[in-house]
Amino acid sequence: MNFISSRHDYLQAPDWGEVDALVLSEKPVLLNEHSLRLDTEHGTLVLQVFENGLRLFTKSQREYDYGLLIEHIRPLKLSAEIGDEQALINAGDFRIDLSYFPLSFKACSANTAEVIAQSPTDGHFVRKHRIPPLSKTDKGWLFCCDLKSNEPVYGLGEKWGPLNKRGQLLRSYNSDALGVNAEISYKNFPFCWSPEGWGIFAHTPAIVTHAVGSPNWSQRSYCCLIEDQHLDIFLFLELPDQEKNIGAAMIRSVTKLTGRAPMPPSWSGGAILSKAYYKDPDELLAVARQVRAKNMPCDTITIDGRAWQDTDTRFAFEWDKTRWPDPKAVLDELKRMNFKICVWEYPLISVKHDWFSMFAERGWLLKDKRSGTAYEYDWDQQAFGQVLTQLPRSGIVDFTHADAYDFWLEAHQELFEMGVDMIKADFGEQLEDENMVASNGESGMALHNVYAHLYNRCVYQAAQKYCKSGPFLFSRSAWIGSQRFNSQWGGDPQADWEGMMGNIRGGLSWGLTGAPFYATDIGGFYKDTRDDALYVRWAQAAVFSAHYRLHGIGEREPWSYSPEAEKAANDALKLRYQLQTYLQNVMYEATQSGLPVQRPMVLAFPQQKQAWGFENQFMFGSDILVVPCFQKNGCIEYYLPKGEWVRLSENTLIENDYLKACDIIQGGDVYTEVLALNQICAFVRKGAQLPINAIVESTKELPKDQADRFIPEQIIDV
Repeated sequence: MNFISSRHDYLQAPDWGEVDALVLSEKPVLLNEHSLRLDTEHGTLVLQVFENGLRLFTKSQREYDYGLLIEHIRPLKLSAEIGDEQALINAGDFRIDLSYFPLSFKACSANTAEVIAQSPTDGHFVRKHRIPPLSKTDKGWLFCCDLKSNEPVYGLGEKWGPLNKRGQLLRSYNSDALGVNAEISYKNFPFCWSPEGWGIFAHTPAIVTHAVGSPNWSQRSYCCLIEDQHLDIFLFLELPDQEKNIGAAMIRSVTKLTGRAPMPPSWSGGAILSKAYYKDPDELLAVARQVRAKNMPCDTITIDGRAWQDTDTRFAFEWDKTRWPDPKAVLDELKRMNFKICVWEYPLISVKHDWFSMFAERGWLLKDKRSGTAYEYDWDQQAFGQVLTQLPRSGIVDFTHADAYDFWLEAHQELFEMGVDMIKADFGEQLEDENMVASNGESGMALHNVYAHLYNRCVYQAAQKYCKSGPFLFSRSAWIGSQRFNSQWGGDPQADWEGMMGNIRGGLSWGLTGAPFYATDIGGFYKDTRDDALYVRWAQAAVFSAHYRLHGIGEREPWSYSPEAEKAANDALKLRYQLQTYLQNVMYEATQSGLPVQRPMVLAFPQQKQAWGFENQFMFGSDILVVPCFQKNGCIEYYLPKGEWVRLSENTLIENDYLKACDIIQGGDVYTEVLALNQICAFVRKGAQLPINAIVESTKELPKDQADRFIPEQIIDV
C-alpha cells in the first residue's frame, strides 16, 4: 500500500479502504497490577493509566530513545472487567471502555462517565469505521480520535498559520524552511491538545503527520501517522471543570515528561543586536561604539557565521585569520563596552578543512551506506544569493558517536574562555537521506528530527560547563525536549507584514507546545525594503517576548532607518528595559510551569471563548495584554477580555505614576483604533503590581545578576 513515502506525499489522503483496523487476537490480560496486555497480529501492546491520562505502547521498544523524556510516569493500579468483546478498566479518576473488534477506546470520568476522549466515530455506510481507530501500516502506526464539531486543537510546535490547527494537515518534520510562509518549519513537537480536555503526545524521534480535522482525511477526527515501527502514545486527560485552565494543565503534563526550560541569564533579556553579517572587526566595533554613543539600550552583539568563519572551510571553531588576526583583542574591546558576545555555529564540516578527514577517519561523521565513507552533503545553492555566499560540500557531525559528541562539546572551551557568552546554534535539519547512516546504525531519516535535540543538548552542555556568564543557547531547529536547552529563535521571516505576523504566530504556537522562550528576527530576515513602519511595529511587538533580537540581511540598527523610526524603535527598547524585572519574574514562572512568556488568548483566558479567535494578540506573562500592529496605516482591531484594564502607555515610555492616573477600561468588547508610529497598544490588568526598572543601557546596570530575579526599583500598583 502506498501510504506516505516522501516529504510531500502526506498531502495525498490515504485510501481508507486499504487500511486495516487493528483487532485483538485474544482477550486482554493483566500483565501486572499496573498494565494490561493487548495481543494483536502486529505484536503486543501495553496499556497503562496514570494520574492524568493513559499510555499505549508496543511491548518491544526502540533500542535508542535519545533521552527525550526526563521522567517516566508511574502507572496506577488497574481494575479490569474483561469480557468477550469489551473490557472496562478503572484507575484513579478515569474509566477506559476498551473494544476489541476493532481495537478502540472511550476515556471517561470515573465518577460521571462523561466522555473526555474517544476513538473516531467517523463511520461508513458499509463498515463500522470509515477510518481505523488504530492500525499498523507499512509506514508506521496510525492513531485516531474523535473531534467534536468546531472543537479547536492547539500545539504541534512552531507553525506559522492559525494557532487553532483544526482543518490543517501538518507534519512534524524539521525543515530549513527558508521563511515562515508555508507548512514547513524548523521546530516541531508531536504534541497537541484540545480545550475539551485531552492532549496527545507521540513519544518518538520519527516523522509524524497530523490530520487535525483535515477534510481530505476526516473533518471530524484527529489522525496522526507515526513513521516508526514502535508505538508510544500518551493521551493526557483532564476532567471537565469550568474553572480549570486545560491548556496550562496540558503544558504542565507534557513538560513534566519532556522537561522544562532552565532559567536564562538575566542579560539575555536585554537587546541582542545582529545582522547577516558584520564583515570584519572594524565594522563590528564601529557599530558597537555607535550603540553606546547613541545611548541605545543593548546587552549582546552577535558575530554571525560568515562574520568570523571562513565560509569555504567552516565549521571548525576557528577564526578567519585573514580578517581576525587577534580576535581576543576585539572581544576584550566589546567587553569594555559592556557587551555580551554571541557567536554562530552549525554542525557541519567543510570537505576543504582538515577536520573533515580527521572526523571521517575516526567515524565521527555520518556515513554514506553505499560507499562506507563519510557522507558529503550538497547544499541547495539557490538559497544563498550574493550576500550569503555559497556553502561547500560538508560532512555532518554524528552526535550518536560518544567521542564525536565529547569532542564537539569540549571544542567550545576556548571560545568561552576567550569571552564568548552565547552560542547561536544554527541549522540541524540536513539529515534527509536514507543513505546516511550514524554510528549507532540509525539512518539519516530515522535521526532526522532527533538530530536537533542531540545537537542542541551538546552545545548547551558545553555552555553549562564553560560559560562564565550563565548558559544561554539560541537554537533554530528543535524537537521534543529541546525546550530544556534555554531558548529558540524563529528562523528566517520575509521582511514584510505577513512575515512579521507569521514569525510571531510561530512563537505563540511553539509556546502552546511547551517551549516558553522565543525570539523573532526584528525587521525581517530577507527581502528588506527599508520599511520604517514595519521595522518599528516589529520592534514594538518584540518588547513583549522572551528575547529581543534585531537581525536580518542588511542593517537592523535603529539609526539605519528614518529619524522618526529611530526614535520610535529606541522608545520601544527603553520600554523593554523598564520591564526587565517583570520579564525575569515571568521567565521564572515559565521554568516552574512550562507556561510560555507569550500566552495566546486560549491559554490566558480559557473561560472566555470569544477571545480565542483573536490569535494575533497575546498576554505577556499574566498581567500585560499586547496587541501588535501589523498594518502600515496603524489600524488595529482587538478584543479586550472581560475585566478591568489600564492602558500601559500612549507613547511606550512609562512615567512615574502614569498607570495610576489612567482611566480604567472595562473589557468584554471589540475595539478598533489607529496608532501613531510611536504608539503601542498594550494593557495592564487592574490590580496588578507592575515592577518598573530605570532605563539603562545594559542589564549589568540593574541591581541583581542572573542568580536571582530582580528586586523591583519601583512597583506601580494599578
